[in-house]
Amino acid sequence: MNKDHRKHHHSEPDSPWADYQSIDLMLCDINGVLRGKRIQSSAMEKALSDGICLPASVFALDITGQTVENTGLGLAQGDSDRLCRLLPHTLVPVPWHKTPSAQILMSMEETDGSPFFADPRHVLQKVIQRLHDKGLHPCVAVELEFYLVDQQVCPDGLPQPPILPGTDERMHDTQVYSLDDLDSWEDFLVRVSDVCKLQKIPADNAVAEYAPGQFEINLTHQHNAVDACDQAVLLKRAIKAVANKEGMYATFMAKPYNGQAGSGMHIHVSLLDEEGNNVFAEDHELLRQAIAGNCSMLPECMALFAPNANSYRRLQPHMFVPLHASWGFDNRTVALRVPSGDKANTRLEHRVAGADANPYLVVAAILAAVDHGISEQLQAPAPIQGDANKMDLPLLPYRWQDALDRFAQSHRLSQYLGKEFHRAYLINKRFELAEFDQHVTPLEYQWYQHLV
Repeated sequence: MNKDHRKHHHSEPDSPWADYQSIDLMLCDINGVLRGKRIQSSAMEKALSDGICLPASVFALDITGQTVENTGLGLAQGDSDRLCRLLPHTLVPVPWHKTPSAQILMSMEETDGSPFFADPRHVLQKVIQRLHDKGLHPCVAVELEFYLVDQQVCPDGLPQPPILPGTDERMHDTQVYSLDDLDSWEDFLVRVSDVCKLQKIPADNAVAEYAPGQFEINLTHQHNAVDACDQAVLLKRAIKAVANKEGMYATFMAKPYNGQAGSGMHIHVSLLDEEGNNVFAEDHELLRQAIAGNCSMLPECMALFAPNANSYRRLQPHMFVPLHASWGFDNRTVALRVPSGDKANTRLEHRVAGADANPYLVVAAILAAVDHGISEQLQAPAPIQGDANKMDLPLLPYRWQDALDRFAQSHRLSQYLGKEFHRAYLINKRFELAEFDQHVTPLEYQWYQHLV
């Protein structure tokens, strides 16, 4: 072993990772699942300088972790590696491991050093560049809803709400915005807040939502849209870890329970000029063009906003989810809401995506639609007043197959996301749908086994 090789196998005392035994190197796949490697801190210096190798097929995995070979990213290319570069600004402690640990995000490169086409971070960066070319800089905030569920399932195998802390009573109802519910779950929420502070995740406030064990945590606005999405995937990881330590699971499934509200991912977007001024606040025509672009492209983007079978269980009337390409001022029944507030904070709230979606791809689709509306100077339809669900408006695709068909037909979305990514995502999700459709469900046995 030569001297240069030996120096990579210890941590310098003053290095940022010197106090950690292991470090998780993480890459977000197309499903929003974090994948990667765990290394000893002694290997960190080499990993930072040289990168690490992972197979390109990590971006061909379906939600079950199975490689979708038809994407061409697996055995067809020998399941070959690509280089992943660590992102030093994302290095943070991991307090839930038994030994001193940390985590860091990565992004994947092509063999020539250019961004790898299937990495969702790069897909988003590609869209953002279009707005930068116009002198516009998106400012983004993410809101995430989730459920806490008991680790003990019901006798039928279905999830159930957790036991209220300090009692033997299982949650059976809730009051939206209830401070009592927040008090009951104070220990859990405080621990989440502490982890967020430690990991530099800018969590703002927590809200009790419409169903037992359902909460929403909001992240503050970020002038870098990629950072906002980094923080969203890290927030999900933190919430799951804290819940597990508390003897529960946190689920970001779009629809965990029949008859209860689903969990959404709401995205707030404004555009800043080169001086950092909010152009939506001064140019309402530009805001309406951004709205028009999103109204126009919503149907073809549904496969990104609702990426799996369970996503479409959420898309039901009277369940606090918009079903039409509509917009309005301070109206929570529409897809695109312009919240009330100070003029300087004028922004667009996109309310369609589920909490199960990939934040990078959701924001990429929204910003692509913003750019499309501005580039084509589209005119927004009239804003909705009142309950949009009671109006005779065209429905968004609410079946997975229909959403994938609209996605497949979208030339403009393919141009924004990249043709190769568009193709790989479509193949991946069509494969997943076909696999899902082959399974016989318990409900089918219940309905048909003894009666047909």
